Amino acid sequence: MNRYRNYIVAIASVSVGLLAAAEVRAASCVKVNQSDWWAGTTGHPSYVNMYIYVPDKVATKPPIVVAPHHCQGTGTSTCSEMSGVETVANSTGFIMIFPEATGENCWDAGSTRSLKHGGGGDTGAIVQMVKYTLSKYSGDASRVYSVGASSGGIMTEALLGVYPDIFIAGVSLMGVPCGCWASSYNDVTGNGSTAQWSGPCAGGTVTHTGKEWGDLVRSYYSGYTGHRPRLQHWHGTADTTLNYKNMAEDIKEWTNLFGLSETPTGSDTPKSGTTRQYWKNSCGYTVYETFALSGVGHAVGVDAAAITAYFGIDKVNSADPETAACGGGEGGTSSAGGTTSVGGTTSAGGVTSAGGRTSTGGTANGGGRPATGGASNAPTGGSSNAPTGGRTSSGSSVVTLTGGAPNTGGVPATGGRTTGLNPIPTGGSNGVGGANGTGGAAPTTGNTSVASNSGGALGVGGTATENSNSTTPPVSNTGDSTKGGCGCVVAGKTRSSGSAVAVFLLAALGLAVRRQPRGASRARPFWS
Repeated sequence: MNRYRNYIVAIASVSVGLLAAAEVRAASCVKVNQSDWWAGTTGHPSYVNMYIYVPDKVATKPPIVVAPHHCQGTGTSTCSEMSGVETVANSTGFIMIFPEATGENCWDAGSTRSLKHGGGGDTGAIVQMVKYTLSKYSGDASRVYSVGASSGGIMTEALLGVYPDIFIAGVSLMGVPCGCWASSYNDVTGNGSTAQWSGPCAGGTVTHTGKEWGDLVRSYYSGYTGHRPRLQHWHGTADTTLNYKNMAEDIKEWTNLFGLSETPTGSDTPKSGTTRQYWKNSCGYTVYETFALSGVGHAVGVDAAAITAYFGIDKVNSADPETAACGGGEGGTSSAGGTTSVGGTTSAGGVTSAGGRTSTGGTANGGGRPATGGASNAPTGGSSNAPTGGRTSSGSSVVTLTGGAPNTGGVPATGGRTTGLNPIPTGGSNGVGGANGTGGAAPTTGNTSVASNSGGALGVGGTATENSNSTTPPVSNTGDSTKGGCGCVVAGKTRSSGSAVAVFLLAALGLAVRRQPRGASRARPFWS
C-alpha cells in the first residue's frame, strides 16, 4: 500500500510540474516599460503605453504587426480582440504591438506633431515602439504592417502616410484619409471625453481634389520619393459615425500617392452586398483596394485569416506578396508629383536593388525604407495571395470576412449615454457578420440627440464604439468593454496545452486507482 501511495504522489507531482511549465511557456500580451521602449529618446506623449505579443516560437526574422485600438480601447482589450491574429502568430512567428492611448478618447491623428515625420506625437511614439521591437527581436524592417478599426483605422492610415519608410502595408477598417482628422481637430489632451476628435472629418464634409490630398500627405514627409505602402480600406455604406463619404476621399488621396488614375483597374463583388474596387500598379499588383459593404453601419469586423493573408504572414518563412511580385518597391514608389517610379535608380538618390527596395547598407530612397537582405526574386506576372474564402483576380487577393451576427448592444445609462454598446462580430455575411447589431437605445438629453450606432467597435471582446454623433466625440464606455477582461493571456492557448496534460495525467491516476490491490490473490499493480 505504501508503495502504491508513493506512485500516486509521484504522478501528482509530475502533473503539477507539467501544468506549471505549460503556464510559463504560454505567450501573452505584456506591457513594456516606457523607459525601455523609449530607449533614450524624448518627446513622446506620456499617456502612450506599449503592449507586445511575442509568440513562444519567434520567426528567425519576424515581421511586425501594429494594432492600434478604437476609441475608448486599451492595449489589453485589443489584445483580446485580436486573439485570432495571435493564433496565426503562434504558427508563423510574427510579433504584434498593441499601442495604448491611456486616458485619451481616441488616437491623435490630427495634430501637427503627429502629422509630421519625426515630429513626435502618437504616430512618432508608435514608430518608436516598432524600432524598439525590431532591435530587440531582430525583426524584419521591410515587413512592418498596421491594422485597426475606427480610430485604429484612422491611425493606420496616418502611420502609412507619415511614415512610409517604416510601414509596407496596412488594413484600415472604417478609417479616413490621412490628414482628414486635422480638420477642426480637438487637441485638448488629458480630457478623455472631448479630446482628439474631428467633427468635420467624422461627418464626411472634408473634401479635396486628389492632388490636394496627395500634396498634403507628401508635405508630412517632405522630399520622400520612396515606396508608398499598399492599403486595403473597408467601409459600410450606412456608417454615420465615420461617414462613408470618406471612402471617396480616400480613393482620391491614395490613387494620387500611387500615381494612378482615380478610375479603378477593375471591380467585382466577392460577396453579395460587398463591392470591391482595385487599382494595380505597372507591375500588375494591386496596391490599393476598397470594399464597400452595402447597408452596413459602423460595424466592420475583424477577419484574422484575411488580414494575415493580405500581409503575407499566414505562412512560415513567406515573403511579402507585393515584394515577391514586384521586387520590392516598384508599384508603390512615387515621385513628389505622385507618378509611379518603376524600379532601378530612384529619383532621390540611392540605387535600389532589384526594383526599388534598398539592400542592407544601401542608401534609402529619400529617407525611405532600408530593406534587410535586399530584394526578393520577382516572379513573372505577379503573385496571387488569396486568403481563405477569397478568390484571386489577376494577381490580386480578394479577402472576405466571415463569422456570425453581432451581439445586441446595451441599454442607455442614466443621463442619456449608452453604457454597453454592442460588440462587432468576427465577420459574417457580406463581411460584417450578417445582421448588424442594434446598438443601444438612443436617448435624448435636452436638445442634443446622442444616437447609438448600428454596430459597435472592433473585435470580439464586447468593446465599446464611438458615439455616432459626428459633431461630438464619443464618450467613455462603462459597459462590458473586454468581455470579462483580457488578462492579457491569449484565449485558448494556455488552457489547451495545460488541459491536454491534465487529461492524460488524470486518466493515469484514474487507472491507477482502479488497479489498487485489494487482497493477496489480486495481481500486482501494472507499475510494479
